[in-house]
Amino acid sequence: MPLQYWIFILITLTLTTFISYSTFATARLLKHWRPDQNILLLPAENILRFILIAFCLGLGWLSGLPDLTLGWQFQVDIATLAWGFFLGLGLGIFFYLSTRWIIHLAGQRFYSSIIIEYILPANPQEFILVTLAMGPVVILEELLFRSLLLGGFSPIIPLPVLLIGLSILFGLLHSPQGLWGMVGAGLAGFLLSLIFLWQGNIFVPILAHYITNLFQIIQALRLSKTVKDSNT
Repeated sequence: MPLQYWIFILITLTLTTFISYSTFATARLLKHWRPDQNILLLPAENILRFILIAFCLGLGWLSGLPDLTLGWQFQVDIATLAWGFFLGLGLGIFFYLSTRWIIHLAGQRFYSSIIIEYILPANPQEFILVTLAMGPVVILEELLFRSLLLGGFSPIIPLPVLLIGLSILFGLLHSPQGLWGMVGAGLAGFLLSLIFLWQGNIFVPILAHYITNLFQIIQALRLSKTVKDSNT
């Protein structure tokens, strides 16, 4: 492999370490500090996400790999939209039902909703802003985990090793959500990686990931409203 590819590997690993550390640091901070606004709408965080998205695109270019390896096939047709939408909806329904089942059996021992609570919109106007802000979050995660780490590392690491390793890492990044949050996120990461390899198009896992997250927020809003109504 050419030197620029190994530079791509080194920088991608550094970026992954930075994002992982930042995620854990933010989770620790939220245990002792309650932000005065939705954490998805913090201006500095959103600016940083756009910078990191551009950085990921630059890393993909630096790798020298074909667009097909990185999943950078941006043709969007009805079939692509349908696959992304229905796969995301299916994942959202599965994780919603399984999470409710886990909470019913064990309460909050294996699942924490603290992160969800910090991103729930407070009103219809904020709901629109949150749905928009989720876009860069999902794009960044999919570019890093699917395009760069899965597609970009596939020439030097066997795919089964990458699939398992990245699923574990994706799960660990969701550790603030408890044991089931980690297991569920790891499983979601594994499925999104399979979708990426199957479709060869980063847009499908991006859309599926976005629909899954949006479904979870809508269901969390409904549950929150039900709890408030029952307490009045």
